Amino acid sequence: MLNSLLNFKNKIDEKIRMIQEVYLSDQRPWVVGYSGGKDSTVVVQLVFEALHKLSPEKRHKKVFVISSDTLVETPLIISSINQTLMKIQDKALELGLPLETHKVKPPIEKTFWVSLLGKGYPSPRQKFRWCTDRMKIEPANSFILDKVSQFGEVIMVLGVRDSESATRAQVMDSHSISGKVLMKHSTLSNAYVYAPIREFSTDDVWSYLLEYNNGQTPWGTDNFELHALYKNSSAGECPLIVDKEIKESAGSCGNSRFGCWVCTVVKEDKALNGFIETGEEWLRPLAAYRNKLIEYRENRDKREKHRMNGSIYFVGEGEERELGLGPFTLEARKELLKQLLETQRDIKNPYDPDYKLIQDAELKMIRKLWFEDGDWEDSLPAIYREVFGEDLDWEQDERPLFDQDQITDLELICEEIDVDFDLIKKLINIEKQYVGYKVRRGIIQDFEKIFNQDKLHYGKVEGYKE
Repeated sequence: MLNSLLNFKNKIDEKIRMIQEVYLSDQRPWVVGYSGGKDSTVVVQLVFEALHKLSPEKRHKKVFVISSDTLVETPLIISSINQTLMKIQDKALELGLPLETHKVKPPIEKTFWVSLLGKGYPSPRQKFRWCTDRMKIEPANSFILDKVSQFGEVIMVLGVRDSESATRAQVMDSHSISGKVLMKHSTLSNAYVYAPIREFSTDDVWSYLLEYNNGQTPWGTDNFELHALYKNSSAGECPLIVDKEIKESAGSCGNSRFGCWVCTVVKEDKALNGFIETGEEWLRPLAAYRNKLIEYRENRDKREKHRMNGSIYFVGEGEERELGLGPFTLEARKELLKQLLETQRDIKNPYDPDYKLIQDAELKMIRKLWFEDGDWEDSLPAIYREVFGEDLDWEQDERPLFDQDQITDLELICEEIDVDFDLIKKLINIEKQYVGYKVRRGIIQDFEKIFNQDKLHYGKVEGYKE
């Protein structure tokens, strides 16, 4: 047993020496991906130790530790990540290490709630997994590209391992350079990937986390707490992904993962359910809402009959042929937002009393998008007020275009002359967007898109019957 521990310690010491060698070999800064899971924790800990064991004059380049916050991460996990990032940064400053921690987030127009509730994207499924690119890959790559513009080239340091899957190993092999420890990034030409624990087994990962230094990290946290998170959730980690080919080799985050609590790609969120079963009862409303997203996605009455670009399409063959499903209807989005706000109102997060399921900036963006979709009644502030009994600080230029009496009059006129009211609202909204432009290039195309969406057009599509 003693010999086994000594051999493992020698293996780790050799790994730290190798990391130091790669670090010292050039001037390219490192960007280390940290997801809060076991593999990325190993990598950050090894890099931290490697830097600490170098003499100060040899710490010649920056190391950026980045973590992706999709804004819909499982609350327990994002809380752990936030605390860890702060402790890593504080300890690095104390020790004089050239290491910085950063969180990357999707821009407001691409967050989960703005995409789903604002624009109507149906909740993700395996064949339409729109979330990963928008909320994970693009924000991380944006950070990397910023460093590329600053330094010319960067090296991504990731906790990917061959033993995770045969497909993952093949993808990594395809980007490996013979005789080199670095791999080419599949899409970013000036970025390279370094996978220091590529050959580690799962046993190696846990042995290092729990046995090396008695489970204590260099920044003062206890890896036994991380192990408890895995045990309580029956989960694996959903890694920080910065390479689309690695994403495809991984598929979804899997049936067991630390990831987004709203994930509807998998049939069952084992992580969330695992936490609930081990005593975190306050998470139960989140699980119920996540199931509601699936229920709405499968309900034809909650979905439009056209795509977002205005086109109408069919699925199936012969007698089974029917109109495909488009985005969520505006009414469905209103219902889902109200239920989300009610869940936020009633949830009691014992670790963060100020925890919010949806950010105020997202609500304001959703309000703007609803207005563009014809919500002249300005429903969102009313929904918010109904749930919380108070208002947000709404922007003045977000006030309704017409008073309620004017909206009613216009609706009656449309009914009288047999013109679709929703169509008229959308056309007026387009006109409003082009007000003030001397050259209104694109307005005709926008009008045509709306006409293609018009529900009166459905009856003219060959093969469709009411």
